[in-house]
Amino acid sequence: MSKTLNITLVGVGGQGTLLAGEILCRVALLSGKDVKKSEVHGMAQRGGSVVSQVRIGEKVHSPLIALGETDILIAFEKLEALRYAHFLSPAGVAMVNDQEIRPVTVSSGQAEWPENLDGMLKDTFANLEVIPALQIARELGNVRAVNLVMIGALSNHTDIDEAVWREAIEGSVKPRFVELNLKAFDSGKTHSR
Repeated sequence: MSKTLNITLVGVGGQGTLLAGEILCRVALLSGKDVKKSEVHGMAQRGGSVVSQVRIGEKVHSPLIALGETDILIAFEKLEALRYAHFLSPAGVAMVNDQEIRPVTVSSGQAEWPENLDGMLKDTFANLEVIPALQIARELGNVRAVNLVMIGALSNHTDIDEAVWREAIEGSVKPRFVELNLKAFDSGKTHSR
């Protein structure tokens, strides 16, 4: 990895966005890289937006990623992908979980849900990879594993050895959840290009 890798993770509170950011930091440290992370999670416990930015490189000076400088945008939810599209660089890849979570403002009738969300994603992102992470997590028996499915997919876009990813996951989750999370990681790797 010759340059700094900028990764922005976005989701809705409860989707494991922050844990995914922690795992990325651990991966970077285990691989001997410098890493910086920033988080925004104001209303996360109430289903609000959650953002974690992770920068990995030989020497990283700031945790913040400038607009248009994200190399990989990981979105755990479709609308959050669109909300944070402006962070992605023109050459960047958007990896989006094929899931829609309607916010309270929509369910209460205060706002409307976009009609053609899939079309909007295709129009917005030149390099779009949609991952059926929720479906995969359901098949594994736990919808909370969406974040590790997405981390598995992300790992295919780095030159970091798979053993490092696995060690980072094992060190980041409770022992009773290690097996499930490694299966989710493996499934994400399989479903990503």
